[in-house]
Amino acid sequence: MATSKTAKPAAKATTQSTPAKSVNNGTSSFQPYVPKKGEEYMSKAQLAHFAAILDSLKGDLMADIERTVHTMQDEQTVFADPNDRASQETDMALELRNRDRERKLVKKIEETLDRIKADDYGFCDKCGIEIGIQRLEARPTATLCIDCKTLEELREKQVAK
Repeated sequence: MATSKTAKPAAKATTQSTPAKSVNNGTSSFQPYVPKKGEEYMSKAQLAHFAAILDSLKGDLMADIERTVHTMQDEQTVFADPNDRASQETDMALELRNRDRERKLVKKIEETLDRIKADDYGFCDKCGIEIGIQRLEARPTATLCIDCKTLEELREKQVAK
């Protein structure tokens, strides 16, 4: 089926204002940012939007870490059965591994908040182009544009072989 140039006006008709759907990026849910016509990339409003997302995500992670500490202190029971003890140790090891991953993410969130304060947020570390609002909403701590990240992942796959 051949495409014609007359198909473009139909695409333009679909750009009506629709209510923004709530986005869930893991633990937090937020309204996606809808840039105003002619708005500069990474304006004060956009930076405030991403700072709020990061603060919310950091708060959720810190609450999870705190909950884990209290849970592990409360579950200090000694099982007589070696299988029960092994299960408990495996569960604790898995929980600690997850919390360590979250601790690293909290550190990355703090670094990203520092980048926002320094007006150095939203641009690729390698090539300097805009990362994009949708990518940043999906991954607020992203420091690479999608093209540079794809190339980095391809290189990692080649090295791993």
